[in-house]
Amino acid sequence: MAVNHEVAASVKLTRTDRLAARIWKSRLDYAFLIPGLLVFGAFIFWPMIASFYYSALNWTGFGENAEFVGLANYRELLQDEFFYAAFRRSFAFMLATVPLQMILGLILAIVLNNKLLRLSTLFRAMIFLPVVSPVAVIAIVMVLMLSPFNGPINGFLLDAHLVDRAVDFLGSPQIALWTLAGIFVWKWTGITLIYWLAALQTVPAELYEAAKLDDVKTRQVIWHIVLPMIAPFAVVIGLISAIAALNVFPLIQATTQGGPFFSTEVMEVYIFRTAFAPASGQFPRLGYASAAGVLFGLSIMVLTIFQAIAVRRTRRKEAEDV
Repeated sequence: MAVNHEVAASVKLTRTDRLAARIWKSRLDYAFLIPGLLVFGAFIFWPMIASFYYSALNWTGFGENAEFVGLANYRELLQDEFFYAAFRRSFAFMLATVPLQMILGLILAIVLNNKLLRLSTLFRAMIFLPVVSPVAVIAIVMVLMLSPFNGPINGFLLDAHLVDRAVDFLGSPQIALWTLAGIFVWKWTGITLIYWLAALQTVPAELYEAAKLDDVKTRQVIWHIVLPMIAPFAVVIGLISAIAALNVFPLIQATTQGGPFFSTEVMEVYIFRTAFAPASGQFPRLGYASAAGVLFGLSIMVLTIFQAIAVRRTRRKEAEDV
């Protein structure tokens, strides 16, 4: 037994030495990671840890009069109607945008993946252009275009006699959130298109050629060959799109700032308002906002875990098919 323990210790020591030797051999490569790790620690890891700490404080964010209250902020959140409303809006926004974004992106990808289509590269660039456009610029343009006073969209609707009076797309509590959902889908469909185009590249060209020789209709090829083969990617694309739809603060803050009457206040806007822009007569509550951020972050973390599981299963399925 003693000999076996010595052998195991020797093997373990050898592995440790090998690992240390490899790290030392690639020390220059690891040195280039240090700036990125410092940025990650300063702007992501440390704020996450600080949020848990601040969530246990009754603190305005100014001065040193922070009072430790434990879980009191969380208990108050569970009784806050505005918190629940913002939470529901965030996921309602996600459920409204993700399916539409995925279906529209898939249709465009199937059309633009056709090699016989002329100028397909130009069309791809045009659809992807909103993705790289700044959110602030898009917000300003959309506010002007959707204006009920002199906006071109309302002008077109009135001239075509589709409406009797101008529609206040961003000023009506009933339709403001869904208007923003439409803007969000228009902006980010391009990235979903890229995901689907990458998935379509996994379909062997021989299958298209065989279907063409057998005189199979394009609709049948798409339905019976293409869609089943790219179905595993749908889970991953859907989860990525869902997480992106929950991070919609820049668009809403630049257009409606959560209004009118809190109808577009999603979780990120709620956290910002509570921490930095409270209503008149109220003080900022950084600790309370941090608790809301922790709960919202945990919900996104659950989606991220599902994404990791989906990616693993997809890779496993691809390995089995090979």
